[in-house]
Amino acid sequence: MRFRILGPTQVVLADGREVPVGGPRLRALLALLLLDAGRVVSAERLIDGLYGEHPPRGAANALQSQVSRLRQALPAGHDPVEFHPAGYRLAVDPDDVDAYRFERLAEAGRRALVDGDWHRAAAVLREALELWRGPALADAIGAAGAPAQAARLEELRLAAIEDRVEADLALGVHGTLIAELRELVVAHPLRERARGQLMRALAALGRPAEALAEFEDARHTLAEQLGVDPSAELAAVHLAVLRGEERGSAEPVLPSQLTTFVGREEELKRVGDLLGDRRLVTLTGPGGAGKTRLAIEAAGRVDGEVRFVELAGLADGSDVPQAVLSALGLRDAGLRAPAESGWQTTDRLVEALAERQLLLVLDNCEHVLVDAARLAARLLSACPALRVLATSREPLGLAGEALCPLSGLTVPPLGASVLDADEYAAVGLFAQRAADVAPDFTVTPANVEMVLRICRSLDGLPLAIELAAARLRALSVAEVAARLDDRFRLLSTGNRAVSPRHRTLRAVVEWSWDLLDNAEREVARRLTVFAGGATLEAAERICGLPTAEFVDALTGLVDKSFVEMTGGRYRMLETVRAFCAERLAEAGEADQLRRAHTAYFLEFAWTASDHLRCAEQLHWLRRLDAERDNLHAALRRATAAGDASEAAGMVAALSFYWWLRGMRGEGARLAADVLELLGTEAPPGLGEEFALCVYNASLAGSGPLPSLGTQRSVIRSLDGPPRQPFLLYLSGISTGPPSGGAEDVDELMGELRQLVGPDPWINALGAMGTGSALMWSDQRDRARAALATALDGFRGTGDRWGTMITLGALGELAAWQGDPETAGTHMDEAMGLVEALGSAVDQADMLRTRGEIRLRAGDLAGAHDDFAGALLLAQRSGAPEFVASARLGLAQVARVRGDLAAARRFCEEALTGGLTGWYVGEAARAEIILVLKEITEAEKAGAPPSAGGA
Repeated sequence: MRFRILGPTQVVLADGREVPVGGPRLRALLALLLLDAGRVVSAERLIDGLYGEHPPRGAANALQSQVSRLRQALPAGHDPVEFHPAGYRLAVDPDDVDAYRFERLAEAGRRALVDGDWHRAAAVLREALELWRGPALADAIGAAGAPAQAARLEELRLAAIEDRVEADLALGVHGTLIAELRELVVAHPLRERARGQLMRALAALGRPAEALAEFEDARHTLAEQLGVDPSAELAAVHLAVLRGEERGSAEPVLPSQLTTFVGREEELKRVGDLLGDRRLVTLTGPGGAGKTRLAIEAAGRVDGEVRFVELAGLADGSDVPQAVLSALGLRDAGLRAPAESGWQTTDRLVEALAERQLLLVLDNCEHVLVDAARLAARLLSACPALRVLATSREPLGLAGEALCPLSGLTVPPLGASVLDADEYAAVGLFAQRAADVAPDFTVTPANVEMVLRICRSLDGLPLAIELAAARLRALSVAEVAARLDDRFRLLSTGNRAVSPRHRTLRAVVEWSWDLLDNAEREVARRLTVFAGGATLEAAERICGLPTAEFVDALTGLVDKSFVEMTGGRYRMLETVRAFCAERLAEAGEADQLRRAHTAYFLEFAWTASDHLRCAEQLHWLRRLDAERDNLHAALRRATAAGDASEAAGMVAALSFYWWLRGMRGEGARLAADVLELLGTEAPPGLGEEFALCVYNASLAGSGPLPSLGTQRSVIRSLDGPPRQPFLLYLSGISTGPPSGGAEDVDELMGELRQLVGPDPWINALGAMGTGSALMWSDQRDRARAALATALDGFRGTGDRWGTMITLGALGELAAWQGDPETAGTHMDEAMGLVEALGSAVDQADMLRTRGEIRLRAGDLAGAHDDFAGALLLAQRSGAPEFVASARLGLAQVARVRGDLAAARRFCEEALTGGLTGWYVGEAARAEIILVLKEITEAEKAGAPPSAGGA
């Protein structure tokens, strides 16, 4: 028999005949049993589902009667309903239930999509979606627990539709999708993925105006209903439409290129072949040879998931793992980022990539070669489905490394016919780039000899050719050729130890420098103080020229290919930047510009920090993300220069940002470096900054640190409201709760309110602390009042983070007080805020919290789903603390269901890692050990223990 619950409940025989089941209550009973096909469903849960809050007298007998009627309704010889001491079990293969089959097929289709097998993905997903005949659990929607299950299945259905659309888009199916996607967007206006797919389909059909209109509608809808901006993914689709591209989420995550790819077909084929056979391929060659561009082009032709990691902006090799973590969209997780002694970001990456099929592009490894090689070796040895494509001026030096050396593009040899010039890649590149700046330029019989001379003189190096071609805006081909010859003669007596191509490239950059006017040179050398590019406003402030002069100079630098402008930011090619940095040092301006850069970004960090506690939180998080390299560069430079006030101030200003973005490990390392500068006691006037350095460093278990005492002593040391209010939260989680319990917390919060006055965010934080302490001291009514005050305060400020964690506490409290409906409402809102903040780790934590609430309410299926979802997110994010807590939750569910063997296995796995010496970690370890003891006692007694509850 086959069973159907994706629509009206049906039983269908092998020959296609439908078996009449009976009335609504009998169909509801069958649906409830089918939801846990093959597993025992407790009698209490079935009674609750069938009769709700008002079961009849003798409900157990009534249930038994319904089960008997169900057995009679099923064909003779097909009686799968089994009685067990704990309840009833429908002994059928889950694959005979359409809901289970749908989930299996949907997951298979999703995996095929990730692997780039578009045809299989589309076919499997269509097969999955054809199983739906109407709303899920249509005959049991009134049963307790059924709405949540129906909502979960509906969410999976929508995700499967979007996956199938993604596969169709990859296969070039566009026109037939428009009507379906419009209908989907109207029905679900907040689903940004479907909106982005509609935009891509419209753009592919030559209807970009309609695609842009869809984006504007999405932006308006999101702002009006949620108060948020479109996600980065939807914004990327918007940008792609503006640029005339047709890129979507199924394509590799690679930097977009503004110019066409010229030449390198032989090398491109070689890289493709090597990536098919080898797991580590390194493109080597001098600066300017086009290694990055070739890597991007090669990666773009690879099936499956790709992630691009730009290493050029890193100042220290120890930051390589963090750069990879960020490129993967992962975060430092947990309150102490290295979860236990020896736990590093690299271990997090290993856990996240252990079973992930991925091509990782590590670009510009040369200045962090040792650390990049060490990371690549560790990941490749531990992650069998991972491949690495690296670019570097020298090999990584690892066993099994396949090298693809690059020199210049092909150039015509001496004596070659000028008629064949256009067959050589170097000439083709020069001609294309020259036409970009001089639209009427072509290679003609009159100029071909000079073009060949230029390309040969530059050894065909792409960067050198592009810089030379850019000069055609102001010079003739003959003048370009003549100046190159002059410059090469000047450099011929230079350092002969370096490669000829390096000398050639330097000659081109220096020659280009000579063509700049004084203002352009001044701006060019001063721009080198930036890491990761600069906005127009930041560049103007720090360069220090009058506005009109600065804008003219910057425009000239863009025109002359000294500076690139993409996404509203100005960047230099690394070779050009290195050359200009030497000019900055020669001018004696390096220290002056460093101080100006630090001052600007310290001011920016404090301004942004103030906005992180209000409704503009998401906007300022994105701004901080864009300036992360500059902020951290300023912090490192101030630390290295011994500027204690600026370095400590930057740590203080960035503390809340690091927390919201899950960068606790990286922040801890930076703070620890500043602590070495500050010493063991707070310097005069830096008490708050010193405390924040200690607390941030402590999150990574950075060895012995100065003691700051209790949270009370920290608060009493303040002369007024802290400039960084997040200090109050960090002090609480670092020192633990006051020994006197809730009353001490209440007294402490009273002192805090006197200190800070009417600050709404700090007062909301204080109310949340009071409410949490009252919860754990079992003063639940007072706790709820305090948390309600905190919630109103955070909502009033617009802080999504504070609102989220307060809702989580209120959800737990409502569950403790036997109000699962209110608990569910609070958790649903909290989950929405987590999604808006874009935090997969916090989503795992909220799922875990909701799972505990559902477990307490007896919703074992819902709790299991939440814990399993939390485990998946935590594993994919490389968050060991949440992996342990999710496994503990699964153990609790298995224990209550009577599967003691599974419960023991989950507990033992939860103890294997992720628990630290920090007091919350120790409490979690103690809880796991307690559950293991209860399991042992239950095994001896031969019966499962109850779920318990506070």
